[in-house]
Order: sequence, then C-alpha cells, then structure tokens
Amino acid sequence: MSVKQSLLAILDQGPCYGYQLRHEFDRRTGSTWPLNVGQIYNTLERLERDGLVARGEVDEQGHVFFEITDAGRDEVRSWLHSPVERGQGTRDELAIKLALAATLPGVDVAEVIQTQRKASLAQLQELNRAKYAGADPEGPEELAWSLVVDSMIFAAEAEVRWLDHTEQRLAMRPHHAMGLELSTERPRRGRPSASAKAQAVR
Repeated sequence: MSVKQSLLAILDQGPCYGYQLRHEFDRRTGSTWPLNVGQIYNTLERLERDGLVARGEVDEQGHVFFEITDAGRDEVRSWLHSPVERGQGTRDELAIKLALAATLPGVDVAEVIQTQRKASLAQLQELNRAKYAGADPEGPEELAWSLVVDSMIFAAEAEVRWLDHTEQRLAMRPHHAMGLELSTERPRRGRPSASAKAQAVR
C-alpha cells in the first residue's frame, strides 16, 4: 500500500493537517489499515522535501495545514491511472514457509497445511460475518469499507484454494522424493548473476 500516494490523493481534495489526514484515510478505507500520526507526518516531510506538498496556514489550535502542489497533482493522476505493479518474485511468508516445509526432511507438511487452512477458514468466516459499524449503511463510507473487506474475503478464499491445490500436488509425490538434504556444494561468495536471478523468477 502506498501511504505517500494515498495522502496526496486526499490532499488533492483540499488542505489538511496530520490528524485530519488520518481521519480522512480511515473514512475512505474502512479503517482496515490504520495509520499512526507519526507515519503520516514523516510522509508529509518527505512529500514536502520532494516538492509534492507545501506548508500552508496554521489555525488557532496550531494545526499546520499541508497543501498539494502542481507536481503533487501530477503524481496523483499518474498513480490513479497506473496499474499496481506486482513483484515477479514472492515475499509471501506462507508461500515461502510451505516451500521450505515441503523440502525439509522430517517435517509433516500436511500438518502445516492443515494448521494454516484452519486459520484461513476462521479468518474467512470472521470477514463474512463482519458488519459495518458506521452511521450510514448506505453512504460512501460504507461502500469504501465494503470494497476493502470484499478484497480481503477474495484474498482469503484464494488462499484456501491455493492450500487445497498445494495439498493435492504434494499428495501426488512420494514423501521421500521431496526432502532436500543440505547440499555438499559450497556456494561462491557474492551476489547471484543476472542469469541466475532470471532463472529463479521463471
């Protein structure tokens, strides 16, 4: 999630101070990814350094209002009209955990999958039972909340399907053929070559 572009998109609607930005972000995302104020002010400082926002008026309570610049507006338009790039590799902890478990001798990978499936199904049930707690169940804040929750539901459903798929794939292989003993080959120092990285991504 890009905090930087999210805050810029809100500032494109008008000047805001830090706590106000946090409130507006929560309203527009259903409070599903709460930001702390320190994170917001750190981001605002970087945005100001990069010329994307500028300090504006200070009100009677001492709130410093930040205003978006023309460069900031260009950044918002570029962000909204560009796809979210997904990395070619994976840093997903669950995928890495199961890949390791499947190749570690003596590990009951079926038990690892079953433990995760129970947790994933419990999360899915909790998400499906979630109810909007705001004042207007037909308003734009409820819509924002439901869009984020729907995304989380689809992700949880996909995770359960992937666990089922992984279990089926592993069941087709004899257990003794999956374990990898420590390699006796001593790797050379230094970073992998570009060609090795490319093969790892395929």
